[in-house]
Amino acid sequence: MEKIKLGIMGTSDIAFRRFLPALLKQSEFKYTGVASRVYSNTEKFTKPYGGKGYNSYNELIEDSEVDAIYVPLPPALHYEWAMKALKRGKHVLLEKPFTIELQHTKEILDLARAKELTVHENYMFIYHSQLERIKEIVNDGLLGHVRLYRIAFGFPKREANDFRYDKKLGGGALLDCGGYPLRLAVNLLGCTTTVTASKLNYSPEFDVDLYGSATLENNEGQVAQVSFGMDNSYKCELEIWGSEGSLLATRIFTAGDEFEPTLILKIGNEEKTIQLAADDQFLGSINRFYCGINHSEVRRELYDEILCQARLIEKIRGSE
Repeated sequence: MEKIKLGIMGTSDIAFRRFLPALLKQSEFKYTGVASRVYSNTEKFTKPYGGKGYNSYNELIEDSEVDAIYVPLPPALHYEWAMKALKRGKHVLLEKPFTIELQHTKEILDLARAKELTVHENYMFIYHSQLERIKEIVNDGLLGHVRLYRIAFGFPKREANDFRYDKKLGGGALLDCGGYPLRLAVNLLGCTTTVTASKLNYSPEFDVDLYGSATLENNEGQVAQVSFGMDNSYKCELEIWGSEGSLLATRIFTAGDEFEPTLILKIGNEEKTIQLAADDQFLGSINRFYCGINHSEVRRELYDEILCQARLIEKIRGSE
């Protein structure tokens, strides 16, 4: 079968350091090049990896040889360029968050359905093998009955000019780091997960939320408490508290492709460290995108996952 030709829209660091190296491992895709509003910026990609340097985002979209586009632009730009790409018949892989408004997400999904195109939100940690191992431990009953999922992701304040602190670019802790624990909560609790309480916290220094928390619950009564922030000490944890034991994963979201994560399992008074293998979660996400392109059932699953995430975020914003 002919390879799927994919271009990158934007020269962000995440595209250069994480996405493109993973893409080149996926034999079903062919990297075509990278687009920038400043052409010289494309040399960062084209010199080590080859491919074409596009003079503009529109030039990439108009390239008839390109089948799919990866968009790692600031969140406020996702809607505009995803819609343009879909109208030109391209599959679209968007960095998280998918968009900054529920209505924009719905419009993108409606267009993708109408054109039978795949869209995917790059919450790559979902595809790391450590999550499969965690679910095995829970399903095997080692923790007893799960009483609580506690999920936290936050990091220290970055430079003031970082897009995360700019409302016009789609900044804010909820949209940025908050999406991670929400996405994981749904993965663990299922599609009936709803928000029962939430709080976003602000500072006079910025016009976006800096940290927040929420409680979520599914139809079976299982509960997840999530917290997030971009003015916090670093935390990247999943803790599962059961009737017989507990499990802690300390790098649930940011395990790089060479990092070997560990799980801390406590049963009674005994504590055990479980060493896991390294895995490329970006490659896993790219593989999921590929499956969506080739299988309509997977494509529909991706639509549903994206809409569920957007609705949870909207619920938290609406409860401010």
